[in-house]
Amino acid sequence: MGVLTKVGDVLLNPQKIATREKLILAGLYLSKFDLAGLKTLGFESFLEAFNVIGYALGAAPASIKNYRDEFDPSFPNHRKGWHKRATRDYCLKLFNQYKDLDLETFAGLVRSFAGDDENVWSAVREEESADEEDSSFAKRMITGLAAEHYFESVQASLHEFCDYDLENTTRLGCGYDFRLRSQAHEDFLAVEVKGLKARTGSLALTPKEYAAASSLHERFFLFVVKSFGETPFHEIYKDPLACDFQFKRKERIIVQVSWMVSV
Repeated sequence: MGVLTKVGDVLLNPQKIATREKLILAGLYLSKFDLAGLKTLGFESFLEAFNVIGYALGAAPASIKNYRDEFDPSFPNHRKGWHKRATRDYCLKLFNQYKDLDLETFAGLVRSFAGDDENVWSAVREEESADEEDSSFAKRMITGLAAEHYFESVQASLHEFCDYDLENTTRLGCGYDFRLRSQAHEDFLAVEVKGLKARTGSLALTPKEYAAASSLHERFFLFVVKSFGETPFHEIYKDPLACDFQFKRKERIIVQVSWMVSV
């Protein structure tokens, strides 16, 4: 479902914006709103924003930085950016079209680039504890799309998976994010991808993920992308339930409220 954003007198569907334009607009957003823009999306640093948005859009994180630097001379921030040359025409076109967007509208547009609708998310969000109140766009992208696209970008270079064809199963609800098949192997491999902001942290398996790991054993891999706040790297855990991890069962009761009317 596309999230329509009004730009001038035009309602814009982000699904129809080309990837390069999304990268440019992310750079424009970070340049214009600077630290306030980071905070609104839940990022603690520009490096984290470059990594997360870049991987979430299937691009190099440096591309976001380059586009931010492209627009820096046009805004009153402490960076000089690429001030020794004129803004490139294709960037200037988007600058003129989007430069007047306010913070919340522009932030919503950037969120929508990754298929993230804050209004929809708020409607289904669990009651959060004090430690979980930062379930922001940044956190959702790190644990989801950015980590998944990171895996897709390196899968062919990993000896565990290089001979396998990749199938994205994130929307199938089967308990893992990717299914890998090979003509040389009869059984498929299952990979569940998780992302962490720092070099260490905690992660959770859903009941379906835990059940898949329990039944697939050595064919189930937990692929953890770490350090999105600095330089992302990964660690691979084969048959994670048989590792030295101490998984603890955690239960939570959720109260969901709805409003009904007879028509």
